[in-house]
Amino acid sequence: MTLKFFFGPKTCALASRIALEEAGAAYEAVRLDMAGGQQRTADYLAVNPKGRVPALATPQGVLTETPAILAYIAQAYPQAKLAPSDDAFAFAQIQAFNSYLCSTVHINHAHKMRGYRWASEETSYADMKRKVPETMAESFALIEREMLVGPWAMGESYTIADPYLYTMARWLEGDGVDVARFPKVADHMRRMQERPAVQRAIAGDAA
Repeated sequence: MTLKFFFGPKTCALASRIALEEAGAAYEAVRLDMAGGQQRTADYLAVNPKGRVPALATPQGVLTETPAILAYIAQAYPQAKLAPSDDAFAFAQIQAFNSYLCSTVHINHAHKMRGYRWASEETSYADMKRKVPETMAESFALIEREMLVGPWAMGESYTIADPYLYTMARWLEGDGVDVARFPKVADHMRRMQERPAVQRAIAGDAA
């Protein structure tokens, strides 16, 4: 099964690419020029009308949204053991973790450069940007205290929550937050960076 993966460099798409590498999936990576607006062209909108990345074209159709793509990869490649296939509650816990990253952490981060999504007056954008270090730090304080079990996100087993957490954590420095404030998160980042699949995904992202 060959997949087509649409991504932009330095975006949340990295999480799905890491999962594809971990799963040993055969896929074609299609890089979009996000700065140039390629995600808004007619060709790409025919793939993903939302005009965002990632998107994953499968034999059954196109999937969008990182939590959905990660869940698909885990279920389509069960041999990789990226999520428990026989424990509905444990799988839901992973989905809860990833949903928080998607609906709260990513939105906090996006206020730094995409204030136009939430306000019409440019005078509001600067205030949103100033708030980002605070909201990102609050989110990661919660992750550090309540969510990240360790050594991996959900405990002893590596899952699809790990590449997503790692991708979000990589944004902390640029958002004005010192990751050293969160020892468990910092340790998780170090563990992730040692994984060959992560190294391959990062290299592909930068190519």
